[in-house]
Amino acid sequence: MKIISWNVNGIRAVQGKGFADTLARLDADCILLQETKAQVDQIEKALEGIDGYHLHSNSAERKGYSGVSLLSRHAPLAVTNDIGIDEHDCEGRVLAAEFESFFLVNVYVPNAGQELVRLDYRQTWDTEFLAYLTKLQSRKPVIVCGDFNVAHCEIDIARPKANYNKSAGYTQVEIDGFSRFIDAGFVDTFRHYHPDTVAYSWWSFRANARAKNIGWRIDYVLTSKTLIDRVKQAFILPDIVGSDHCPVGIEIDL
Repeated sequence: MKIISWNVNGIRAVQGKGFADTLARLDADCILLQETKAQVDQIEKALEGIDGYHLHSNSAERKGYSGVSLLSRHAPLAVTNDIGIDEHDCEGRVLAAEFESFFLVNVYVPNAGQELVRLDYRQTWDTEFLAYLTKLQSRKPVIVCGDFNVAHCEIDIARPKANYNKSAGYTQVEIDGFSRFIDAGFVDTFRHYHPDTVAYSWWSFRANARAKNIGWRIDYVLTSKTLIDRVKQAFILPDIVGSDHCPVGIEIDL
């Protein structure tokens, strides 16, 4: 099973950049999209020419903001939006699909914001989202994919010293929050199989950062420990363009 996760930074924006051709080339069984920035009907319209997938979406109450979608070749047993906490559930950040032997969770984690104005909120989010995942994991193994908006280690960011505790996505609060996912039994699949590889999944639109490869690895596929031996490949696809993020993914025997 091939699972791809991609923050598209606007489903309607990426639609005009060869998105359908890119999806065909990726040839994934499940495609998890973040930051769709559209309502459910707009997403359905944007993807109406893409055949062979069941589509599920969760949109923010605020139009043009946040949002996640799942395209799956196999129909899930059930799909649930949000985590059941009103403070978080208005932003369309989580979608969980239940399959026979696992849960597949799509997440777009809140950004701490300019001048770290949402850092306290982000800390609360990390705690409560982890509790939600732990509850799912008590029922069956979990694969959680998406934009976690944090570079976990120095190797995951091109300029660690310049950004540490100054920039959203590389504060100790966020790093510690992500570490708790690992401590709770979730495995960072890419780093598990590529412990020393420098690779990024997001580049600023500014200062020609992508061409210079001044990037951050903030997009992840995490799996329950019980699944890691079934993961055959974990990869990042920096040559796929259309967004300021690139796709990440795994191939797994399920």
